[in-house]
Amino acid sequence: MTTTTTPGPATGTVQLLLRMYRNEMRLFFRELQVLVFVFGFPIVTVLILGGVFGNGNDDEGFEFVNPQHFYVAAYFGVVLAAIGLIMLPAHVASYRERGVLRRFDTAGFPIWAFPAVQFLAGITFALMGFSALIVTAFASSGFPGMENAPRTLLGLAAGTATFVSIGVALGMLLPSGRAAQGLGLTLFFPMFLLAGGGPPPEALSPTMKQISQFMPLSHVIRAAQEPWLGLGDGIAHLWILLGVFVAATAVWLVRSSVVVRSA
Repeated sequence: MTTTTTPGPATGTVQLLLRMYRNEMRLFFRELQVLVFVFGFPIVTVLILGGVFGNGNDDEGFEFVNPQHFYVAAYFGVVLAAIGLIMLPAHVASYRERGVLRRFDTAGFPIWAFPAVQFLAGITFALMGFSALIVTAFASSGFPGMENAPRTLLGLAAGTATFVSIGVALGMLLPSGRAAQGLGLTLFFPMFLLAGGGPPPEALSPTMKQISQFMPLSHVIRAAQEPWLGLGDGIAHLWILLGVFVAATAVWLVRSSVVVRSA
């Protein structure tokens, strides 16, 4: 006598999610222009800025650390901003615009499955971007040693979760891929310039410094940069990121249900 085991609901859901995840990764790799921006822009810019400011450690503007190391630590955040403000919102919003979420619901996917898979895809691309940045740093200016590795990794993890969640939330809120792309670029460049990816913070005016404190990217960069380079513990920035992450996640969880029911 033989018995057959039928996959339970949990197993079936996992299989659906994995299938959706594999398909989404293939679709993302077809968006070459976005991929070039996500991976190419941070790498090229960190090389240029590192070459411009050199590798001395006597500049107060860089808090007396090697400017090349200063920017390497900061550009992990820039990779996340590109993913969370440009890549994910346009992709998610274009799906909504075409009514794909309704078809997923009809096919039996849980309401939360699509945004959750986008979240996982965003984390995957973040890890890929980090790897490319690490290789670039080793091949050029050298990879800075971490003064406090656990806190640094915690800051990177918090920043990754926060910006990926922001990207999914924006995509679930905006009406079209074009609108998401336009808003994403509008948000990205001021954050990039004011949050530590462009001029050194000490070169900013007092007003610009105040504005930068309201930008999530500032806290993503400092949450990793401070413990990495021995500039602080980054704890205050971690708490801010936690609040932003919870708020963004709540938005896309609620919005996913609203969008499907109204489709």
